[in-house]
Amino acid sequence: MKKKHLVYAGVFLVLVVLVYLQFRTWKNFDWALFRETRPQNWIHIAHGVALIYLAYVVRAVRWKIFLKPVRPDASSLSLIAPTLIGFTGLALLGRPGELSRPYLIARRHNLSVSSQIAVWAVERIFDIGAFTVLLVAAIFLAAGPRELPLYSSFQKGGFLLVGLVVAMVLGAMAVRAKGEGIANWVEQRFSHLAANLGHKIAMRVREFHSGLDTIHGPWSLAALIGLSLLMWFMIIMAYQDVAHSYSVEALDIQRSQVLVLMGASMIGSLVQLPGVGGGSQLATIATLEHVFDVPKEMAASCGIMLWLVTFVAVVPVGLYLAHRERISLRKLSEETAEAGAGATVKTT
Repeated sequence: MKKKHLVYAGVFLVLVVLVYLQFRTWKNFDWALFRETRPQNWIHIAHGVALIYLAYVVRAVRWKIFLKPVRPDASSLSLIAPTLIGFTGLALLGRPGELSRPYLIARRHNLSVSSQIAVWAVERIFDIGAFTVLLVAAIFLAAGPRELPLYSSFQKGGFLLVGLVVAMVLGAMAVRAKGEGIANWVEQRFSHLAANLGHKIAMRVREFHSGLDTIHGPWSLAALIGLSLLMWFMIIMAYQDVAHSYSVEALDIQRSQVLVLMGASMIGSLVQLPGVGGGSQLATIATLEHVFDVPKEMAASCGIMLWLVTFVAVVPVGLYLAHRERISLRKLSEETAEAGAGATVKTT
């Protein structure tokens, strides 16, 4: 617990510095105007929330494909509740709640927690890969991003992201082909280090290898890629809906430009406080102001609304489902941490 508190304290200090630097540039920030700035077309907001919920459904369908080799009878419907509860835990608890989704799926389908954490790791590759494909297509093929300032920087960022994805794919291919050999080499190479580091790393490699085994053929791979692209396209449209809800020219952002805004939000989300966020909103607000030339009061309002729609909107339904299934999110987070990588969870 002390370690967790130190992490939260560190994140809080980083956010304090970011807030100070951001608001130091807003010496003339009009708080009265900020309080009056709100969406004018709430239908766009409702549509954005609906798209985010549909994206969660797509996530559940995608996980069903991952489960097919071990649980062919598992239904997408049975995975929707764990998905919504899991993302609710992430929104309210921050990183400690991130693995609650694979834990709940493991418990519901009588699988080992480690196997579903491995699936979660593979899922991250599909997420990053799909977002990269859409972002690179927007930066290098669409006209919209070329109209933005710092376009050359976006190009460089696109190349870096492509390099990261290529490295991840090559690493995944190596683990799939020689997973046990790589794990054994790591275990021997780092066995002299403290706290059994070599054994722990090797165990993660073996878990990841088992996660890759869930991709059971070219048709499954094609379906996973297609669903990942569809899901991220829904999120793009949700972002655009929120921006357009303000009905002002400054936020009439093209779909190809939205990916730049999403990229900033994703980078900012690396620094988040449980239930509060912080980094994502600051990064989004700064991008709206400095890249899209949105007035600072409107940028702040839109940045917060984007966070509410794309990250927090899941909370009401997630809490209802957790209550219906008698799940305590905090206890769930503790159980997930205690389960460990190799635990096997049985249904009750």
